[in-house]
Amino acid sequence: MIVLAIDTSNQPMTIALMKEEQLLAEYTTDIKKNHSVQLMPAINQLLADCKMTPQDLDLIAVGHGPGSFTGVRIGLTTAKTLAWSLSIPIVAVSSLEVLSYNGVFFNGLVCPFFDARRGQVYTGLYQAEGFEKMVPVKDEVNVLMSDWLEVLRATEESVLFISSQASIHKEKIEEVLGEKAVFSSLPVHLPSAGMLASIALTKEPTSLHELTPNYLRLAEAEAKWLESQKGHQQSE
Repeated sequence: MIVLAIDTSNQPMTIALMKEEQLLAEYTTDIKKNHSVQLMPAINQLLADCKMTPQDLDLIAVGHGPGSFTGVRIGLTTAKTLAWSLSIPIVAVSSLEVLSYNGVFFNGLVCPFFDARRGQVYTGLYQAEGFEKMVPVKDEVNVLMSDWLEVLRATEESVLFISSQASIHKEKIEEVLGEKAVFSSLPVHLPSAGMLASIALTKEPTSLHELTPNYLRLAEAEAKWLESQKGHQQSE
């Protein structure tokens, strides 16, 4: 089983090749560069470095959000196109779940999050089960960080925060949670496509044509359109 894993749901881009549960290669960047420009060349280089072609692939794994609407669409569209053209299965995994595995050895709660602007975050709460699996403690949400911290304040355990954008909210987190808030000084804040591939092997394939982005909220343009339609109906 050879798996190509792709996650471009946020600024970090990560791709990996796994063969029989062994990670062959992984490429991760965290730079402000359009994923539509760098993703396919990176995949081509990854395959070439491993002396493989697309026809060698048996499964596509993709992080389907939440995150940047554009980033999610780029990764998902690329993954679905590859799966369809190669006639191989695809597995979609929450990008938050993938990031949570960076805390699999933490003895407490793990809170991965992505900044969603205007004081909001995409987040969830996980806990390790046997240092091999992350299980959800609370469902993923799009929420004001201030409201989310009030939820976490009620917990008795320490909380490990994992995010490449942790600095945006770190001061507020420490103000509310104090010593319960944990931030690693190690580079565990970036998602790993190798981990994504490993998680995908434990899940059932996703229906290709039913696979949609995990946005957690409406796009701003869509929200405005729905609001305008609501106002239009009320005026009739």
